[in-house]
Amino acid sequence: MSACVRIRHDHTAHSSPPSRASGIKRPHSPPPPRRGGRFRIAGADLSASITVFLIAVPMSLGLAVAMDAPLEAGLISAAVGGIVAGLLGGTPLQVSGPSAGLTVVTAELIQIYGWRTTCAITIGAGLLQILLGSLRAARGALAVSPAIVHGTLAGIGVAIALAQLHIVLGASPQSSAAANALALPEQLGRTSPAAPLIGALTIAVLVVWPRLPGRIGRAVRRLPAALASVAIATAVAAVAAPGIARVDLPSWRSHALPELPQGPVLALATAVLTVLLVASLESLLAAVAVDKLTADRAGGRTADSSPPAPAAPAAPRVQRSDLDRELRGQGIANVLAGLLGGLPVSGGAVRSSANVRAGATGRAATVLHGVWVLLAAGLLVTVLEWIPLAALAALVMVVGFQMVNYAHIRNVHKHREFLVYGATITGVVLFGVLEGVAIGIAVAVAVALHRLARTRITVTDQGGQHLVVVRGQLTFLAVPRLSRALGQLPRGGDAVVELDGFFMDHAAYETIQDWSDAQTAQGGRVVFTGRSGGRIAEPASAAHSCCRPWTPWRNHHCHDRPDRSGQPVDARRAAATTAAFAADENPGAGRGPAGSVGTEADARAANATDATAGPTGRSDTPGDGAAVPRRTGAHRLASGLSSFQRNTAPLVRDELARLAREGQRPSQLFITCADSRLVTSMITASGPGDLFTVRNVGNLVPPPGAEAGDDSVGAAIEYAVDVLKVESITVCGHSGCGAMQALMGTEPDTPRTSLWRWLRHGLPSLKRMTSRHHAWARISGRLPADEVEQLCLTNVVQQLDHLRAHESVARRLAEGALQLHGMYFHVGEAQAYLLAEGASAGSGVDEVFDRVGPCDPNHAYPYDITDLSDPTSLTALGDPGDHAAVSVPTGAADPADPTGSGELERTSA
Repeated sequence: MSACVRIRHDHTAHSSPPSRASGIKRPHSPPPPRRGGRFRIAGADLSASITVFLIAVPMSLGLAVAMDAPLEAGLISAAVGGIVAGLLGGTPLQVSGPSAGLTVVTAELIQIYGWRTTCAITIGAGLLQILLGSLRAARGALAVSPAIVHGTLAGIGVAIALAQLHIVLGASPQSSAAANALALPEQLGRTSPAAPLIGALTIAVLVVWPRLPGRIGRAVRRLPAALASVAIATAVAAVAAPGIARVDLPSWRSHALPELPQGPVLALATAVLTVLLVASLESLLAAVAVDKLTADRAGGRTADSSPPAPAAPAAPRVQRSDLDRELRGQGIANVLAGLLGGLPVSGGAVRSSANVRAGATGRAATVLHGVWVLLAAGLLVTVLEWIPLAALAALVMVVGFQMVNYAHIRNVHKHREFLVYGATITGVVLFGVLEGVAIGIAVAVAVALHRLARTRITVTDQGGQHLVVVRGQLTFLAVPRLSRALGQLPRGGDAVVELDGFFMDHAAYETIQDWSDAQTAQGGRVVFTGRSGGRIAEPASAAHSCCRPWTPWRNHHCHDRPDRSGQPVDARRAAATTAAFAADENPGAGRGPAGSVGTEADARAANATDATAGPTGRSDTPGDGAAVPRRTGAHRLASGLSSFQRNTAPLVRDELARLAREGQRPSQLFITCADSRLVTSMITASGPGDLFTVRNVGNLVPPPGAEAGDDSVGAAIEYAVDVLKVESITVCGHSGCGAMQALMGTEPDTPRTSLWRWLRHGLPSLKRMTSRHHAWARISGRLPADEVEQLCLTNVVQQLDHLRAHESVARRLAEGALQLHGMYFHVGEAQAYLLAEGASAGSGVDEVFDRVGPCDPNHAYPYDITDLSDPTSLTALGDPGDHAAVSVPTGAADPADPTGSGELERTSA
């Protein structure tokens, strides 16, 4: 984790404020006008468009061959997808064109209805895409199980490969994947060698080209493998096999346009829905993949996740995908493609990934690629007609094989969804895309129901005390077995019921509650525990308050929450466990071998509830819990330690053991305030070994030369810089700092206490704030709320100056081996701000703290998350140049500025 990021800041602010005596208030310029309204073409976009064009032309022709469609239809779709979807879509770097996922579907539609009706079906699917995008339904498409989606694409890939293998062998494909597979043995017996050899050559070049070694290999790899394979195969075929079947582009005058659909209405509607489903899923999944590729490129990561070279230039910032806009753009492209007699359009993973890796920075690369395809369709017809059909078929066959992704198979197997994946592939290959998706959904539902119903219940007798372990979810389907297991226990006996699950329906709850009440009434003791320490089957509001390992920090007070019995949960659980086991009439009972009830009780002391509480830990006595005393600090500490040992320690033990062996190697020194609300590991998302932290009252850095009583901070700085060799030092202030409030309240007669003697190191900050020779520290986009916040900001800047005065820091700064950064954390907003780079380095005059966005750790995507439950709900703050230059215009309404002047009154020097 990096506690600091590079930010852009406004250089228009004045270096010093005007005099108060002059009566002139500090001016505030409005934000600079938005840039990017014009279509800009960067050099990287131009080169990337050529790369994608060289891939798209053979790919489009090959898909048209695979679909048995007019060859010019593939070029039309590539041009329309590039220009229309590139301009109107929501994913700037996604390249659209003929859909590989729709190859099988489109081929079947052409065979059944003919080409002109298929174009009309494409138009209908595009209109539905526009409607769904306008209804903001794009995110709903991603709710389909990944196993079904990847299984569908893999099944289509298998069908494509089987069909194209027949063309590679010099024949025509059959009407279905099963028929293609059954016809292969006969086809192999009557194959002429020319077409298979050209296909094999194409595949060999596709495989070997990206792996060419040496300096020459690096040079030739700039040419896309798809173009290189087709070009080499074409050249070889021109010499060795002049009579081989080649591309035949008919005259544009004979190009067929759509007609009104003819056929059964239900069958046509099914065809439209099939094209809609596959094209939309393929486009949206490709958009998500493009976002990840773009984020990896922005972070300097490569495909193998290796760190970037130190001197690598920063990747350009690209806007994240708007999925609803992308769906609308794809719909408009499909409507236009259908009207012009083109193939269905969707976003392509192959073309898009090539676009990202080629360095594209915006829509210009996608649009230009479409322009080049359009020009090629009109000017390079003679050249394109030299391409052998076997070469194009081999190219598409490889694409089909690549759709069966081993990483996807491994992922679905890890999540135990391979059955869904396999059923979907089988359904797509044997019956068709829509039928395969339906089969996949049915199997997924069956698997989910099986998992919900699969509950394991074991009963162990441990010396008169019984341990009942319930693994899985408790629904009405498990009630008979649960009731039978509980009925086997002796009435009035002692029992521990361990509920290891996250759901309990009403029937199971009533069964456990009735049994617990009966046991308690007959003198037995029942303790309910959970492996994670959480309580099961509570109302939603309570269930969300349960602590589980690595849950959000906001739930850290869940152990303090009292139940209706009037005691905090942890306190009553501990008391119940002690009463049930530690104070048992026979101390020796249950103390058997490891895993007995006695040893289990020690580990579950913080989880157990007493017998009267039932499975949810609630009492039936009304009115309890009206006034609950807060737990003491010692008990809270002990409870927290117990929770750590139970929930977190097993998860971090290996990492801490590694750190114990290797020693600490933090990359940053983090100097912050001792305020209890400032949780450094939380706000920096850091873990053990990441930060070397120094906390004191007011995040102060005493300058060198202070008396010995202040050597602690200086010693920590020297150790971090000279011994640990940290790469950066961050000084972090925060809102509502009590030290800054006390500093502003100091008077000449203030008693010289220990606190005052420490706070005197903050007097330079107070002097800096009231000086006329320093710029005001401010927050980008708004003014400081009051004088205390102004002092908190100024204090961070001043303490950075103190840091530079330390000899070890100054030496490392001169060597270029150390960076200083300022940070401000607004507690009430849970928002971090970082000091502008120039001010942090001491070379800038603008002391601007810029807001850190939540999306990109390198500050490359300035977005607000408007809905934390929806990661795709993002609102852009503006263009790169606008984000850091936002200022409050004069006269703007501000809660901290009731006069509306746009400026806070300033304390005089």
